Amino acid sequence: MSKLTKTEAIEKIKAELLNVDSKGKKAKNVRFLASALGSIPWVGGFIAASAALHSEFEQGKVNDLQKLWLEEHSKKIDELAYTIFQIFERIDAVGEDINERLESEEYLGIVREGFKEWDNAKTFEKKEYIRKLITNAGANNITTDDIIQLFIDWIGKYHELHFSVIKEIYKNPYITRAEIWNTFNEYQPEENSMEADLYKLMFRDLSTGGIIRQARETDYYGNFLKQPTRKRNSNTLASAFDDGKVYELTELGKQFVHFTMEEVVTKIE
Repeated sequence: MSKLTKTEAIEKIKAELLNVDSKGKKAKNVRFLASALGSIPWVGGFIAASAALHSEFEQGKVNDLQKLWLEEHSKKIDELAYTIFQIFERIDAVGEDINERLESEEYLGIVREGFKEWDNAKTFEKKEYIRKLITNAGANNITTDDIIQLFIDWIGKYHELHFSVIKEIYKNPYITRAEIWNTFNEYQPEENSMEADLYKLMFRDLSTGGIIRQARETDYYGNFLKQPTRKRNSNTLASAFDDGKVYELTELGKQFVHFTMEEVVTKIE
């Protein structure tokens, strides 16, 4: 789907809203659109202001502050419309079997929370995580809505640096801290450096958050086996860039990546 211009974006949103009493696909899209736009405070004001100020633009009566406000929010409305209609395009391709799910209050609640976080996102990458999450949450039922809400919270909570670690572990299970660091950096700083502190913090955040863990063997029933205690023949603590212990995503972490970083969109069974 090609990116919409500002005028096309606004007009397409208006056109969808005018179909509020329609049936089937249009009604489904309108309910989705109303939930998405209703969670973003500035949208209604922008649509109204853009219409009211159109004639003033032509007459040269718009001041610099108004121009700046409209320009800033024009960029946002472009991104918003693009995101919404990308979701429509992918969900519509799945078929009508998921209409009940898309019209449910549970899913519309996810849409509201998702777009609220989308509006707060500072990067294009985070906005894309939200788009994929909302799309995949509507098209399949491999996890619960409570978990989807948790994933929305994670997108807001974690920094892009956290996500770079998650992606690297997902692509390369059983990877070490040193290997992850060397993927993005040419040298390793000292252990008492700011960089080392930040790196340890990221792993601590993701480990306590339940997204990654040190890889461990399990028995036939899935119970984690105790690891033998090994004495360190060193008088220094383990390095922030340790090259011995390997990491993997938790099952919850794998689902997070599946829903937010992949274009899954499979039909609900």
